[in-house]
Amino acid sequence: MGQWERVFRQHQPLPPHPQRGRARPSPRSAAFRCVLKYLHGAALAQGAEYQLRLSLFDATYHHFFGRTWRSGWQAAHAAPPRSSRATFSETVYFHTSLNHPGIVAVVEVVVKAKKGDEGSQHLSCGFGIIPLFRGRSEATDPATEDRALKLYHGTLRALLHPHFQDPAEKNKYLMVMEKSHLQYALKHHQPLETIFHLLPENLLVSGLQTVPGLLPACGDTSDCFQKPRLMKAVTCYLEQLSVRLYPSLEEFEEELLDFLNSDRLLQANAVPDGDEVAIRERRLHVGVHNGLRFVRVPQVAVLVPETEVVPGGCRGVSGSRARDAGQALVLRSRIHLNEMVPHPAFRVCFQLEYVLCSAGRAGGKAVPGSARGEAADMRSVRWAVWSPDPGTGGTEVVLPLRGGARRGPCQALVYRTPASSRSSRQGKHVESGTVQFRVSTDSEEHLVTAAEILCKDRDELEQPPTPSLRVPAPRRVSASPRGPGLSVSQLMASPRGKDQTPLQDGGITHLEADLGSPDTEPGASDQLRALPFTPLQVPVAAVGLQAGRDAQGSVEGPWPRTIFLTFQFYRFPPVTTPRLQLAIPEGGSVTGLAVPAQLLVRVNEDGTLGTRPPGLQLKYMVDPAFLRPGEQRWFLRYLAEHSLQIDVWDGDSLLHVGSAAVKLEPLLRQGQAAVRTYHELEVATTEYEPEGPVLGREALRHGALRPLGVRVALRGRLHLCLANVGHPCEEISGQLPSRSRSVPAPDSTITIPAGSWHSRNAGGGGRTVRARRLVDVDSELEAALRSRRPEGWPKQRAWDLQVINSYRDHIKGESIYQMLSQAITATHTVHAVLGTAEFFEFALKNPYSIQHTVTIEVDHPELSVILDPREWRHFKELTKSVTPVEEEMFHLRDDLKPQVYLRPSETVHIPFKYQTFSADPAVTAAQGPSGLGTSAKTDTPSLGKSGTGRTKLIQVSFQVSGGKPIALLRVKVEPQPHVVDQTFRFYHPELTFLKKTIRLPPWHTLPGTPVGVPGGQPEMFVRCSDPDIICETKALGPGEPQDIFLKVAGGPSPQIKKFFVAIYTDAWLAAPVQIWQFYLHSLQRLDVTCTAGQLTRLSLLLRGTAAPRRVRAFTSHPQELEVDPKGAFLLPANGIQDLYIGVRPRRAGSKFIYLNLVDVEYHQLVSSWLLCLSCRQPLISKAFEISLPAGGGRGCNKRITYTNPYPSPRLYFLCTNRPDLLQFKEDSFEVAGGEVYTIGLRFAPSQAVGEEEILIHINDHEDKNEETFCVKVLYQ
Repeated sequence: MGQWERVFRQHQPLPPHPQRGRARPSPRSAAFRCVLKYLHGAALAQGAEYQLRLSLFDATYHHFFGRTWRSGWQAAHAAPPRSSRATFSETVYFHTSLNHPGIVAVVEVVVKAKKGDEGSQHLSCGFGIIPLFRGRSEATDPATEDRALKLYHGTLRALLHPHFQDPAEKNKYLMVMEKSHLQYALKHHQPLETIFHLLPENLLVSGLQTVPGLLPACGDTSDCFQKPRLMKAVTCYLEQLSVRLYPSLEEFEEELLDFLNSDRLLQANAVPDGDEVAIRERRLHVGVHNGLRFVRVPQVAVLVPETEVVPGGCRGVSGSRARDAGQALVLRSRIHLNEMVPHPAFRVCFQLEYVLCSAGRAGGKAVPGSARGEAADMRSVRWAVWSPDPGTGGTEVVLPLRGGARRGPCQALVYRTPASSRSSRQGKHVESGTVQFRVSTDSEEHLVTAAEILCKDRDELEQPPTPSLRVPAPRRVSASPRGPGLSVSQLMASPRGKDQTPLQDGGITHLEADLGSPDTEPGASDQLRALPFTPLQVPVAAVGLQAGRDAQGSVEGPWPRTIFLTFQFYRFPPVTTPRLQLAIPEGGSVTGLAVPAQLLVRVNEDGTLGTRPPGLQLKYMVDPAFLRPGEQRWFLRYLAEHSLQIDVWDGDSLLHVGSAAVKLEPLLRQGQAAVRTYHELEVATTEYEPEGPVLGREALRHGALRPLGVRVALRGRLHLCLANVGHPCEEISGQLPSRSRSVPAPDSTITIPAGSWHSRNAGGGGRTVRARRLVDVDSELEAALRSRRPEGWPKQRAWDLQVINSYRDHIKGESIYQMLSQAITATHTVHAVLGTAEFFEFALKNPYSIQHTVTIEVDHPELSVILDPREWRHFKELTKSVTPVEEEMFHLRDDLKPQVYLRPSETVHIPFKYQTFSADPAVTAAQGPSGLGTSAKTDTPSLGKSGTGRTKLIQVSFQVSGGKPIALLRVKVEPQPHVVDQTFRFYHPELTFLKKTIRLPPWHTLPGTPVGVPGGQPEMFVRCSDPDIICETKALGPGEPQDIFLKVAGGPSPQIKKFFVAIYTDAWLAAPVQIWQFYLHSLQRLDVTCTAGQLTRLSLLLRGTAAPRRVRAFTSHPQELEVDPKGAFLLPANGIQDLYIGVRPRRAGSKFIYLNLVDVEYHQLVSSWLLCLSCRQPLISKAFEISLPAGGGRGCNKRITYTNPYPSPRLYFLCTNRPDLLQFKEDSFEVAGGEVYTIGLRFAPSQAVGEEEILIHINDHEDKNEETFCVKVLYQ
C-alpha cells in the first residue's frame, strides 16, 4: 500500500447532515485552533490513564460529522486540593464553513480500565460541549485565553437522544460532574487559511501531524500549523492522452448502454418504449490529490473517439498506439498541472465520466450538442491515480483504470469491472482499461500572440471559468492554463451567455469587428442567491482594436490612431483613461481577417509608446468597512440589475467613437472565491438627423423597426475582462433599514452631552468618572481667561473666578435650553436615493393634560408631511406598515403649515416622506472630451466614506400655541448612489433649446414593473433632476405609444450639461422604474447648403485664448469635410485667425458633421462646431445599368465616354459617392474642346446580392459639378 492510499483511507471524514448542504453556503470557512491543556477534577483516579477524543456535532440534526481526533494517553497525578490532574497540552486545528449556532465541538473523556487478566478496555467517563458560533455569522469570542469546560456524566450517545435540547444547559437529563472541568483555549487561527486547499473541511488534525504539501516546522516548535509553510510546486504537462477500455470501446459502451436501459425500465416498471439511453459525450476529470482532498478543482476534458477526429486535426499517435486504431478515446489538447508537489502522497487523479441522455432510437451514438432540452445524466465508469516520479519528463505512462465497489478520490459510485471470466485474454492489470499519456516537465508555457487568439475558430467550445486570477508575464499570453474546453453537458446544466466566456490571462485583449449577431443575454434560469458581503476587488482590464463594419466605410473615414475610454463604476469617481495607441501586433495582420487587429498600447506624455504590457487594467476595492451603513444591499443590487456604460473616444480629435454596455450580473460570486467573465461588446454610435425622434435602447434592438432620422452604426467590438476577487475580512452588518420605520418619541431622560465627563474603568472593575476642566471644554472661556490677566498669583486667581462666574451666568440660559431640547429630540436616519421616496412615521405624543393644536414646521423642502390619506395608505401598503390611517387628520394654516389636533396624552403617527430629485454633485461630475490629461492613474481606488461630508440635517419642530416645542425630530439624510439604466448623448448648437421626443418602450419590458396591472398599460410619470428643464409625458390613448418630451437650454460651446430623468409607473412617485442619464454637448452651429459631389468652400473664425496654443482641426467625416491648414498650426494669444473648410457630401439629404479644434500638446478641446448640412441631389445627365456576379471575384472593368461641351481645352476631376465599390483609372483628365474622352471604371466585387446606385461626378477645375452619371449595378 502506497503512502497516498494510506493517507486516503485513514482520513475519510463523515459528511455533514444532508440538510446542511441544501442551506445557503457560507462565504468563507472559519479556521480554529483549540488547545486542550489539562483535565482537572475530584472524579479522576490517580494513576489511571486518560484520553481526550474531539468530534464535531450538529445539535440541530443530532448528527456527528468529520472525523474523531484522539489524544495520547496521559496518567492522572495528584493536584491540590484533594483532586487529580491529567496534563495533555495538545493542539487541534480544523476549519468549517457551517457557521451555525448548532455546530459544536464535543470532547469525550475516556479512561483505560483493566478487564480481568485479558487486558484493558476503554470506558467513557464524561463529555463536554465547546460552542463554536454564537450567532448565524458570529463566531465565539476568542478574547479569553483559557476557559473551563463543564463536563457531563455519561457518553456521547446522550447527544443522539430525541429529548436532547440545544443549548445543553436547558437539558434536565444531563448531570454536571461536580468539581471537574477541562481547561482549554479556542481561538481563530488565520494562518490556517493559507492551507485550506490542502486540508479538507471538518477534519481535525493535531499540531504534531503532517499534511502532505507542508514543510516541517522550523525552530524550536514542532507545530507545523502554527506558521504553515507550503512546499514549492512544480509544473507538468500531460500530452497525447488516450483512454482504452476492455475489451474494446464499442463493446464496452454497448454493454454500458444495455445495463442503463434495463435499469431505466426496471425503475419505471415499464416495458420497452422505443426510447434508449444515448451517449452525449465522454469527459475526463483530471486533478491533483494530496490524499486528503483535491488541491484544486479538477479540470474537465472532453474525449472523442479516434474515428471522429478530423484528419490532421490533432497530433499523431505514437507507435505503441498504432494498433487497434479507432478503439481509443483521445484528447486533442494537453493538460497543464501547476499544483504538483514532489511528495509521495501527491497523486494525479483521473476520472472517466459518461454524459448520457434519453433519445429516441439513438442507437447508442453520441447525440449532437444542439439538443439542449434533454436532462443530462452523469455516470462515473473508471478512475485511476498516478504518482509522478522525478525525472519522468518526456516518458510515456500507461496506467490501469479502476472500477467497481471501491472508494475513490472523486467520492462517486463507479461502474463495475468486467467479470473474471472475460478478463482471461488480457492481463489482470488492464482488465478495466488503461489511460496513456506522455509527461512533459518543461517549465516554459506555450506562448501565443494576440493575433493568434483572434484567428482561433469562433465555433470552438468556450473555456470554463476559474477562480485563479494570476498576473501574466509582461507581453506574454499563456495558452489556456485552465485545460480543455467546457463540455456540452456543463453548458446545459449551467446556461451562460457568450459574454461570460473567460478571457486568456492578461485582461482586455483587443477591440474587434464582428459582423455576426449580437451577444446573447444570460439565461433566465440563472438564480441569484443573497450571500453575506465580503470585501472584493473588481479588476477591469482591456488590449486591442479592430474596426467594425460601419467604421470601415469610406464615409466615416479611417479608424482613430489613439483612443481613450470614459465610464463610471458605481459611485466611484468617473474614470478617463490615458490615451492608448493602436499598434499592429508583431508578425503583422492576422490571416483571414478583413481588418487587421490592433493592440492597445500606453502613450507617454512625450508622445512615445510606453514600455508596459499592452492593454489597460483598473482595480476597484470595495470594502464593507468603508461602505456607508446600509450600502451593501445597494451595491449588490447594482451588480445584479444594471450595466456598465463605456464610451470610446478618439484620443487625437476628442470625437466620440461609440458606446458599449456590459451587464454586471456575472460579477456576483455566489459563494465562490473569485469569478472572471469575458465579454465581446459592440461599440456602436447613434446618429440623429435634425429634429429626428429618439427611441430607447429596447426599441433599437436587433430586428426592431427603427425610426426615420436615426441610424445605428457598429464601429467595432471591445474585448473586456471583468473579475471579482473576494478577500477575507470581519463581517459587518450593513442592512438598510426598512422603508417603513416608526420613529418613537423621545423619553424624558436627560443625558449629559458628550465631552463634559470623562469615564474610565478602574482596575478593580469599578467605574470612575472624572470631570474635565472648563478651559478644555469651551474655547471661548479659555480666550477670556487669557486676556488682560493681572500680575501676581492671588490677583490672577481672583480674576479667573470672577470671569468664570460671569461666563456661567451668561451661558446658563442657553445650556438649560440645550439640555431641555435634547430631552425632546429624536433622530432618524434616511438613506436617500435619487427619485426614490423614503417613507417613515413619527410617534407624536401630547405630554400635557389638556388638548393642543400642534403646528409642524419643516426647514427643508425635500422633507414633507403626507397630507393626502390616499398617498399615506399607498406608502403603508408598500412598506407593510400596520399603524392606523386617520382621515382628514391635518389642517393647513394660511402659510400652508400643517396642524394636527391632539387630545390630552394622545399619541398619533405623523407620516413623512423624503424625496430628492437633485443629483449628488459627486455623481453628476461630467465626463467627456473637455480635457484629457495624461496623468490618469490605474491604481486600486478604494471606496471611502466620501458621503459623510454631504450628509444633510433637517430639523422638524412640533409646536403648540406660543411657539413652544413639545417634540423635535432631527432627520439625518445620507445620500446613496443611484444607478443608471440608459444613457443618451446629444450634440446641439450652443445657446439654443434642444427639443427631443423619446419613445418609451413597451411598459411590460421595464424591469421592476408589477405583473398583471389592471387596466392594461399603466400611466407613466417623469421627473427631471434639473428644475430648469421641461420634461413631461402624455398618454395619447389606450394602445398608443407613450413619448417623453424634453426641452433643454444649451450653454456656450464647448459646455457639457448632464442631468437625469426618473420614470415612474405610480402616481405617487414612490420609486422610479428606470433612471436615464443625458449628456448635452453644446457646439457652435454652422448651416451649410451644398450639392452632393461638389465642393463648397467656407471659412470659420478662430479666436485665441489667453495663451498661444498649437492646435489642429479634426472632423468626424474627413472624406466629406476638408480643412486648411490640414496639420497643426499656431493659434496666437487673443488673436483671430481663419480656418478654411471645404464640404463635399456624398449623399443628398440632411446630415450632421462635427468639427473639433484640439490643443495637440495638452489634448484639450479648444472649440467645436456642428455643421448642419442640407445637401441636394445633382442633375443626372446619363444613366447606365450593368449586371455583375455576386460572391467575390476579381471585379469588373467598364468604360464610358464624355464629350467636352466647351470649345477650349478643359481639366476635369472625377469623384464618386461609393469609393468602396468604384475606382477610376485616372482621377483627373484633360480633353480638348469638343473632343471625346473615355473614362476607365473598375467595379469592386460584392459579397451580397442586391442593387446599388453609384454616382459619377465630373467636376471642373474649381470643383464645380459639370455633369453627373448614374450607374445602377445589379449584383446577381
